[in-house]
Amino acid sequence: MVKKEEKLAKAEKNGEEEKPKETTVEFLSSLAAVLVTGLFIITFVVQAFEIPSSSMENTLLIGDHVFVNRVQFAPKSGWVGPLLPYRDVHFRDIVVFLSPQTPGLYVVKRIIGLPGDKIHLRNGVVYRNGQPLDEVKYLDTDRDNPADVYRNNFPAIPAGDDPNVWTNWAIDMPTYIQGDDIVVPPNHYFAMGDHRGVSLDSRYWGFIPKENVIGRPMFIYWSFETPDNQYLKTEWTDRVKFLLGKVVLHFFGSSVRLR
Repeated sequence: MVKKEEKLAKAEKNGEEEKPKETTVEFLSSLAAVLVTGLFIITFVVQAFEIPSSSMENTLLIGDHVFVNRVQFAPKSGWVGPLLPYRDVHFRDIVVFLSPQTPGLYVVKRIIGLPGDKIHLRNGVVYRNGQPLDEVKYLDTDRDNPADVYRNNFPAIPAGDDPNVWTNWAIDMPTYIQGDDIVVPPNHYFAMGDHRGVSLDSRYWGFIPKENVIGRPMFIYWSFETPDNQYLKTEWTDRVKFLLGKVVLHFFGSSVRLR
């Protein structure tokens, strides 16, 4: 008791106040606030995705894990609208979206056509509104096949000649063709993969509805080598084997690629 009084007297003498210790209730309250804030950010602001295929190489590689901004392309709402960095999807934006053909499947591609744009390919070169695109900075053509006439001369070649084209798109596509071009309808986008020789994109399954767009990749937070066909292995035994054999054992040897 005497020691406590001496300690208080010394603190008063030095112009200091003894800091009260945080109680268990206060600690739990602070922890709950952090968890709620984190859950809000993960649910509404950013979302983690893994790149499962090679269609966006070399911009995004198989095994890249990215955080996606879910807010940027969302409709403006409420009083917070002016405070958040909303904007429309731009030409050449990389976007994550829900597949218009496969429910529940998330896809990542580059936007090549905006509403009203006229798109066609000739010998693998993309023409937008009559002008050839300069895609040297991001395009990967290492597996291009000149004999793949549908892929390289879209939409001049009938879709029915390619087995990768979705049936309903093959039926609907002619209604969007004007002359040599396919015209992107309102509230839709035309997207393609950067690894042009392997990408199954809008040429094969059609336009992306605006409401399907989830967001734009912000940065890669983790990356490790993943087999090309890993995303096709959906059985839980295959996932456990990959998790234990590749991710856990080689975690510390995997390089993180930030761009």
